[in-house]
Amino acid sequence: MTALHRQIAACRICADALPHEPRPVVQFSSSARLLIIGQAPGSKVHGSGVPWDDASGDRLCEWTGLSQVQLHDPARVALVPMGFCYPGKGTSGDLPPRRECAPQWHSEILAALPADRLTLLVSTYGQQHSLPRTRKLSLTDRVRSFEQFLPNVLPLPHPSWRITIWMRKNSWFERDIVPILRRRVARAFN
Repeated sequence: MTALHRQIAACRICADALPHEPRPVVQFSSSARLLIIGQAPGSKVHGSGVPWDDASGDRLCEWTGLSQVQLHDPARVALVPMGFCYPGKGTSGDLPPRRECAPQWHSEILAALPADRLTLLVSTYGQQHSLPRTRKLSLTDRVRSFEQFLPNVLPLPHPSWRITIWMRKNSWFERDIVPILRRRVARAFN
């Protein structure tokens, strides 16, 4: 594991496409039974080097029932984004995750994790990558049909501030899915 961590930390595969120095942000260990696949680090996470160290991470903790300490325990939680480095700012928010990271690193990381893990696909990018047969579905349709992916996978919206309007329109998410999410996460921690 240490060698793989070092290789990822030294990765410069997309350096020419980034507006800043690469700083891969990822957390994992061979004992982590909860895998959270997100988008890419934002500017705050790029600065701190700590995954989900922002308001999105706070909301993710609310949804999952995890504390910040639990979320950032690599022995229990793998935090693996689709893009490991902050992609920069676009006209309406952060740019999409760089496409190089997942093909380069995901298979090695996933192979090192326990087979009986729970995977939370937190964003359209992770869902389309991990559930390719659902690419034509909307985020709402994927999240609403979560039962077809259980017991090992649960698609979720990204917990950024931008999801607030979606949550108002889709109150069933917090009412029906968040309790299931919390139970599944608690089970992965036992």
